[in-house]
Amino acid sequence: MTASVPEMPPPTATGDFPEGSVDAGIYATHRESFQHSLVVLAMGEPCWLIESAAGHHLRVESPALETVRQQLALFDRESIGWPPRLLLDPAPPRRNVPLSPLLWVLAIFAVFWAQGEWPGLTDATLLDARRVFAHGEWWRAASALWLHDDLAHLVSNAGGGLLVFSAVVATFGLGAGWLLLTGAAIAGNLAAAALHFGDDHRSLGASTAIFAGLGLLTGRAIRALARSDQSPRWRTMFPPLASGVVVLGLFGAGGVNIDALAHATGFGAGLATGLAAGNQGRASAGKAR
Repeated sequence: MTASVPEMPPPTATGDFPEGSVDAGIYATHRESFQHSLVVLAMGEPCWLIESAAGHHLRVESPALETVRQQLALFDRESIGWPPRLLLDPAPPRRNVPLSPLLWVLAIFAVFWAQGEWPGLTDATLLDARRVFAHGEWWRAASALWLHDDLAHLVSNAGGGLLVFSAVVATFGLGAGWLLLTGAAIAGNLAAAALHFGDDHRSLGASTAIFAGLGLLTGRAIRALARSDQSPRWRTMFPPLASGVVVLGLFGAGGVNIDALAHATGFGAGLATGLAAGNQGRASAGKAR
């Protein structure tokens, strides 16, 4: 893909140059001279494009020549490799919405119903930092992902999870997507519990898994750009990372009874997993159903 420059008819051929003007450059094509003339105009300096037998002249006033040439040199240096090559994801596009995230929504509604029927279920399965590490109840890091405080909490996570998990499954594939998501979510809960060890910290909810999914997608995007031949690559890797962090900040760091630490550790675990398994989606995305 190349940048489009407005096509303008070249000026009439003439051997006469404006009085007091000097050549800032002579170009083989009008397109090149026109691009550089935009730089000069952006500097607030007057310029002229004149065609002659020698080529396309970019003329500027004599006092501004040195400054103009410096800016044109900087422009040429910054334009190396620009515009970047368009990256296309080699994974085949999906035509069907994954069914498994819908089944997950039904499952967490069923668990919420069970919490109402058996009140002791919540206390027995939520994430309790002391019981995880002092009593070895490691499974709480997974079971807590299915629990919710109230209907508003449930509906919020159901909507966010449906969107994020659908993207994860569509990107990584059915089996790999859920496996990576589950591992990252559990790791995020364990990290949050470890950081709260010694406190009376108890938490529950699928939001850790949702932000782990966001981290997975962010990590895969960064990994794909890191393996590209674009230069400098760090510039292309910054937008997906910044986007993921902004979404984390907007939806995971504020509100009442929000476990911001678990959201951050979930995102961090997902990001690391996505970076490590960034190529997984290429091989398995076509298998998701």
